[in-house]
Amino acid sequence: MGSLSRRPFDVSGGDHYDGMKNAHKLQSQDYIEEGKPSRTMKNVDDWLPVTGSRNAKWWYAAFHNVTAMVGAGVLSLPAAMVYLGWGPGVAVMVISWIITLYTLWQMVEMHEMVPGKRFDRYHELGQQAFGEKLGLWIVIPQQLIVEVGVDIVYMVTGGKSLKNFYSLVCKDCKHIRQSYWILIFGSVHFFLAQLPNFNSIAGVSLAAAVMSLSYSTIAWGASAHHGRGPGVSYGYPHQTTADTIFNVFNALGQVAFAYAGHNVVLEIQATIPSTPQKPSKIPMWRGVVVAYIIVALCYFPVAFVGYWAFGNDTTFDNVLGKLQHPTWLIAAANLMVVIHVIGSYQIYAMPVFDMLETVLVKKLHLPPGLTLRIIVRSLYVALTCFIGITLPFFGDLLGFFGGFAFAPTTFFLPCCMWLAVYKPKPFSLSWMANWISIILGVLLMLVSSIGGLRSIIRDASKYQFYQ
Repeated sequence: MGSLSRRPFDVSGGDHYDGMKNAHKLQSQDYIEEGKPSRTMKNVDDWLPVTGSRNAKWWYAAFHNVTAMVGAGVLSLPAAMVYLGWGPGVAVMVISWIITLYTLWQMVEMHEMVPGKRFDRYHELGQQAFGEKLGLWIVIPQQLIVEVGVDIVYMVTGGKSLKNFYSLVCKDCKHIRQSYWILIFGSVHFFLAQLPNFNSIAGVSLAAAVMSLSYSTIAWGASAHHGRGPGVSYGYPHQTTADTIFNVFNALGQVAFAYAGHNVVLEIQATIPSTPQKPSKIPMWRGVVVAYIIVALCYFPVAFVGYWAFGNDTTFDNVLGKLQHPTWLIAAANLMVVIHVIGSYQIYAMPVFDMLETVLVKKLHLPPGLTLRIIVRSLYVALTCFIGITLPFFGDLLGFFGGFAFAPTTFFLPCCMWLAVYKPKPFSLSWMANWISIILGVLLMLVSSIGGLRSIIRDASKYQFYQ
């Protein structure tokens, strides 16, 4: 794993080699052993997806973060409110927004905390905080679970939304299995995955960010138009005590899934030019603030208005499934979900591509180039598509992955890094804020993982593979 070492601070802020354009050029160069500085190794860094281009603007950071965070999980928030209720539900949503904004600020600040270095990847920051080997083992497994898990879930979401769109606009058409819709959705990514780096998918990410705000607005706007029906109740559904407790746990996992953008934030910041006079954290933080305002405009209305309109009858993993009129608007919203998760898939896949290509080129000494990129990325898309077709359990995946991986990397791992690096005085404001976030994050991880796993076990007999 020594190949995943930190690269030197880049003060040029200029244009870098485009990975796709220079692939064959890099293949023709002599490759050397890892650890020996050379122009060739510098070119390899310029070829990798995360460090391949550093000319992004602050608004790139804004819509990349919106695309990463406002995922399809926002549509399940009214269902989470059913088991949390008005008081606890509002509190959990607002506290989660505050804590995750705080931990995101920490990561932005720590990106260049060592003069002359940039921590371009989440695991590089972990290595700085916890040591070269321990940092890798702490961060990389969790980050991979998050990023690969999100991509699998988005394969399912994209396929389901395509199927919903088809059934809404063509009610008398022949039924097509969900597996085929997931395959259709996945086929798009075989082409988009070949885009070399974050900046090259800026257009896709911008479209995805606009779509996320649009379908979120449709979701809560249509819910408000639907209004509160005469039989709407906000009491807890009639279940056993055990069922109620585990469903509360699962709802917390859905909330954790909704705030999952931290896993790509350092990689996004790495695309912004930086100099000692103007560090990247300034434009990055501006983009983060704009993104979090948009997050609030999406999450809170969808969760609260959706719950207000349907009450405890909102037990589904997509609020659009409860809305059928006007048909054209709900169909458009489902198509917007498809466009958004196309962009989100690429945002979460890019750091995975970076890890795979780093290991293959720097550790296994395979020549960097277009052939390697096509093979690696196509295999990854095929794998996530296959798993999504085989295991289309969208709601339960949200709860389980939300607790098991999203809570640590989002809610408390940045706080642990902050304490390890800066060592604030005990009982100072910083010390207390970090420990409160850590305690709440650990509790969220435990209870939501239990709830999600229990849902999978309980509903296993109802699952259908290859639907």
